[in-house]
Amino acid sequence: MYQRFQHTLIMNYIWGSGIAVFGVGGLFIFQTLDLSKTEMLILLAIMGLSGMMMIGLELLLYRRHIRPIRRVFQTETPTYEELQQAFDQTSHFPTLTVKRILGPHLFGLSVPAMSMTALAIEQGWIDLPYRLIGLAAFGAILIAILHALIEFFLTYRSVEPLLLQLQEMSGNLYGRPLQATYRSISVRTKLLISMLVIGVFPVALFILASGVQLSTVNQVDAYWQWAAVILVVIIGVATFSSFLLYDNIKRPISALTEGVAALDAGRLNQIDNPYSDEFAQLVTGFNQMVTNVTYRDAENEQLLNSLFVLFAATLDARDSYTAGHSERVAAYSVELAQALQLPAGQIELLRKSALLHDIGKIGIRDDVLLKEGKLTDHEFAQIQEHPTIGIHILNQISLPAALQPILAGVRSHHERIDGRGYPDRLVGEEIPLFGRIMAIADAYDAMTSDRPYRDGMPVEKALSILESGRGTQWDPAFVDVFIRLRRRAISA
Repeated sequence: MYQRFQHTLIMNYIWGSGIAVFGVGGLFIFQTLDLSKTEMLILLAIMGLSGMMMIGLELLLYRRHIRPIRRVFQTETPTYEELQQAFDQTSHFPTLTVKRILGPHLFGLSVPAMSMTALAIEQGWIDLPYRLIGLAAFGAILIAILHALIEFFLTYRSVEPLLLQLQEMSGNLYGRPLQATYRSISVRTKLLISMLVIGVFPVALFILASGVQLSTVNQVDAYWQWAAVILVVIIGVATFSSFLLYDNIKRPISALTEGVAALDAGRLNQIDNPYSDEFAQLVTGFNQMVTNVTYRDAENEQLLNSLFVLFAATLDARDSYTAGHSERVAAYSVELAQALQLPAGQIELLRKSALLHDIGKIGIRDDVLLKEGKLTDHEFAQIQEHPTIGIHILNQISLPAALQPILAGVRSHHERIDGRGYPDRLVGEEIPLFGRIMAIADAYDAMTSDRPYRDGMPVEKALSILESGRGTQWDPAFVDVFIRLRRRAISA
């Protein structure tokens, strides 16, 4: 890949130099000036010698620019830092190419060429006025800018496969992507420079060529004044046109950028599509992607909810007398959370936590869990282990970060405000919010549900027990809200 990259750069350089320097520059010199064959040969020799100096200077700078990239491909196992440095340098290479052309390329050619041409005029080898050397310097700058523009876009296209190769190497060796730390030239700047070069270059070159041919005519100063006005007008028109073109391209790009940012933030919003060009297809594709992601997320959420309900139903199925307990605790918890005006996302996490609050009882033996009589101290100690068993089970499935809050409710739903609960004997607001809410819902459903050895107690009696335990066993503010909700439901 590296050898192919270098070969492509060399071919780009040959094409760019051939078009800009020897094509436009040679045409400008030999078609504009009235030269004898001897003078043409002298100028060709000057261009050849200057070109050799230019290539030498540019080659020195090129080797410096290519060094970080070459180091990676000449090392059997490059470090991640070396890969990142090569990635940054490759991304920067189109701009570095422009700097080489406007630096050693321009001055390595023009300075020796102008010096040798001045010497040839002084020695009488060439019959030209000295002021043409100044015009030639201006022409050299124009041609160098054209060459730089051509090389920039050719190199920009050439670096793409190498960037992909470096990313692949980083993934294979270190399992992580390289970071795009270098910010390339903006589309706005590219359009502005391109429009200026495309619009101004032909006119400027024509004006320069005409000025050379008219250099012996008397009103040459008036000609240059006229040429300056024309050039200013063309620069203005080209600049204005580039801004119009950029604005036309920027609007759909900005819409897509904002849409991607919203998608990254978790907002699945489609974007308006008033476009009728190729951007219409891009926006349509983006909106279709949003639709597909929304549909997939809805399916995943439905599947996740079904799994939570399945876990709860599996646990409840071990004891027919507690069937539906987890779902009722979840419903009571959600009702209380809504009355407390918790955010919708937090309420949904609470519901999931409540569905799984007794998942640890899967690890309790049936002869203890399903015992109808009074538990011994040893048996009760085993029952008290179910919150920590539940946490252990859930940790085995590596819950994503978004679902981690449900663990707090599973672990702490048997904690007491006075610190006499289990498993951590937390006190007051040390108990997580989910645990304080679920403790009330769990106790209420346990008291009002039928058991093999007793019938469920009346609602009012259960509420009076909750009221008597406010501030000791349960959060007093939450108990007050829950009692109000239940009595309102009874009266309704």
